[in-house]
Amino acid sequence: MSNTGDLISRIYSGFRGVDFRGDEINLKRSPDSLNVWKDYKETDSIRTRPGMRLREAFDGVVYGVFFYKDAMLVHSGNKLYRVKDGVKTVLFSGLNEAPSSSFVFESGWYFKDGKHYLQYDGALVKEVEGYVPTTTIARKPAGGGTKHEDVNMLTGRRKNTFLADGISTEYVLDGMEIDENFLPIVTVNGEAVTAFTVDYAAGHITFAEAPTAPATDGQDNVVVEFSRTIDGVREKILRCTMIQVFDNRVFFSGNTDYPNTLWHSSLDDPSYVSDLDYYREGIDESNIRGMVAGNNALWVFREPSDAHTTVFYHTPAIDNDYGKIYPSIHSSIATGCIGKAINFNDDIVFFSERGMEGISGDVTTEQVAAHRSSLVDRKMIAEPSYKNMFLEEWEGYLLVFICNKVFLADSRAVFTNENHIEYEWFYWDLGVKVISSRVHNGVLYLGTENGIYTLTDFTADVESYWVTPKDKFKYPHKLKTTNKRGCVAEATGDISVYAKLEDTDFELIGSYEDVTDYFVSRIKRKKFKDIQLKFYSNTRFSLETVTLECFIGGYVKR
Repeated sequence: MSNTGDLISRIYSGFRGVDFRGDEINLKRSPDSLNVWKDYKETDSIRTRPGMRLREAFDGVVYGVFFYKDAMLVHSGNKLYRVKDGVKTVLFSGLNEAPSSSFVFESGWYFKDGKHYLQYDGALVKEVEGYVPTTTIARKPAGGGTKHEDVNMLTGRRKNTFLADGISTEYVLDGMEIDENFLPIVTVNGEAVTAFTVDYAAGHITFAEAPTAPATDGQDNVVVEFSRTIDGVREKILRCTMIQVFDNRVFFSGNTDYPNTLWHSSLDDPSYVSDLDYYREGIDESNIRGMVAGNNALWVFREPSDAHTTVFYHTPAIDNDYGKIYPSIHSSIATGCIGKAINFNDDIVFFSERGMEGISGDVTTEQVAAHRSSLVDRKMIAEPSYKNMFLEEWEGYLLVFICNKVFLADSRAVFTNENHIEYEWFYWDLGVKVISSRVHNGVLYLGTENGIYTLTDFTADVESYWVTPKDKFKYPHKLKTTNKRGCVAEATGDISVYAKLEDTDFELIGSYEDVTDYFVSRIKRKKFKDIQLKFYSNTRFSLETVTLECFIGGYVKR
């Protein structure tokens, strides 16, 4: 029990992050902090974040920043640029002016913007033309045969192979109403043949001379490649805005005309999407908001649903007729996703109306949504563009970009809250709206409305501060008076110190320039119930510990 006149020392240290739930919080957190973080490569102290440095200026909005081989690829406005050694080269024009995405598969780079599906080999950018499947084999001139490969949604072209009988001149294809703007490509016994006519409506090829029977019995010797385009089929993939590589296949979704549908490519071939390889997530049409690979499954997150079917997962299975399939299984989670989803350091997370949720459990157990962002929900979900966020993982943090604001979840600092883990968080304001991002060789690149910036300026002036919680020095019912020796802070940089008592405003105590180790701030406050300190810099600072001493006085008068 404290006696009047006792001196209590308060040491603020081991700073964890922000807590926007109120002023009376854990002393290691801040109820109001801006533009500070922990740069674990340098120190465990909190410090001002890096400044933004312009890397490349662009006239149009930067919707995507990518890297392939030895160059940076940039989607700005409606163009795709290659940038190397400060030289910009336009690779493609007419892109969708919306956020885009890409992936590298084997040696090729692939790009999606909700309008195009492009591939690039380092020399040429072109539309993905699509693998040409052989849909029927062992076909007789009059038809029949064996179904071999599925139709490719990315192209109308396909092949039929026939077993010639040496007599027939008319060969029936496995599709009618074939494309008149594509002359079939025909070979007989491996040699190109052009002496034929085409009935495009009926889907027939008539040879001037009957192809000879094969030299080897039962071996197809006539190959006909033709095209049969069905309106809107290729567009189902082109209009997808989300891609995810899983199990050596590419999964596509985000087509607003098919809001609860995803498709996938064939094994090891991003240019082949079978017209049978699709899945509908749920019976209603709530939009798919994210696809995440992790925990041996592809997780699919949808918007809130009246049927409460929002989170699905797909694991590979073998079917006797169709080979490897990915059946859609509804998880036990009913919370919907309205933001984005990501695999954050092996934690599958998504953003609901309440904030960031993580999946506890995997495909072998019952799944439960566990909250991850209680410390920042009050501010984060209040952002007007919360639903339009995008995510990036960098330096062990998950960065949640919402216009010019950034919320940083720290993977190295977690705590247990009601039997589940949550992250510590920091909060930044970059001052400019960020549209896209990419991490390359440890550097964070940010696409904005006028160019690409990197977060690499460690000398730039950045406004930043850290506010301590309301501190009653263990005795809310007694008055306190600060020790005249003042407050000692281990810190570096240019720092201004403010103090706030009860419900008053912050008052400046003093400003300290070029601090290299510590400084003493003469805080003289009497007969207060609680106190808060604010450490502010409009240049740069770091803060390790703060020591403040108070004498305990008499009881607070009501």
